[in-house]
Amino acid sequence: MSSEAKVIQNTKGLPATPRSIIEDLVSLGIRPGDVLLIHSSLSALGWVCGGAPAVISALLDTLGPTGTLVMPSHSAQLTDPASWTSPPVPDSWWQIIREQTLPYDPAITPTRGMGAIAEAFRSWPGVVRSAHPLFSFSAHGPKALEIVSDHSIKDFGLGERSPLARLYDLDASILLLGVGFDKNTSLHLSEYRSTYPGKKLTTEGAPVLLDRRRVWITMQELEFDTTDFAALGQDLIAKGFGKRARVANADAYLMKARELVDFGVSWLNKTRGVKGVS
Repeated sequence: MSSEAKVIQNTKGLPATPRSIIEDLVSLGIRPGDVLLIHSSLSALGWVCGGAPAVISALLDTLGPTGTLVMPSHSAQLTDPASWTSPPVPDSWWQIIREQTLPYDPAITPTRGMGAIAEAFRSWPGVVRSAHPLFSFSAHGPKALEIVSDHSIKDFGLGERSPLARLYDLDASILLLGVGFDKNTSLHLSEYRSTYPGKKLTTEGAPVLLDRRRVWITMQELEFDTTDFAALGQDLIAKGFGKRARVANADAYLMKARELVDFGVSWLNKTRGVKGVS
């Protein structure tokens, strides 16, 4: 059975449409003028008339011309191949990949592991994309440049000089659409800001264009750990933060960036400090 056939089979009731998605988004609490970061799974929505573009259109229509839509557009395929595990490649390939992989280009570099909606959004008319070769974000709307323009390509790509920090400053909303808290990238900002013991740093690399020359840069990065993000999310929900609902066939959860990140800092300091998670 094809993946689309499985989606059709698993769709409960009628297919989703741009109009029905807008109705669900409004019911969830998204309003015109909001700044919204979304993490999404198209297949979780069930069969959608028009696919990923229909979902993007519904989101933009819900936010209106004064709203700003943001999605992650990360490109893990540009990382150092020595760190690849899903899948790994032979050691003999590593140097060839480092030397020959095309450099990051915001206009053409595809996303990896971000889902069909984020991949379609990165090339949507009017979208701007940040400069980080591994952890870029795409944005559309009046706040887009403010969010993505100062994304450092050096160390700590999801830290204080990232779109995540700007979204925190703007007290943006975060929508998990058919995905869990393990996909909630803003919790990495909580990791940066936490002081739990045993934090580890790692070195990452990527090809970029500097002065129109392809160069391989290295950067220092926090060694992220998402294994307890689901438990963090359960505790956040239990505390009454945010709002849960259904959008099409998908579970959806809407929360505020500041509440999430601040809760995450406190939670990680407490639980990783007790358990010694690093």
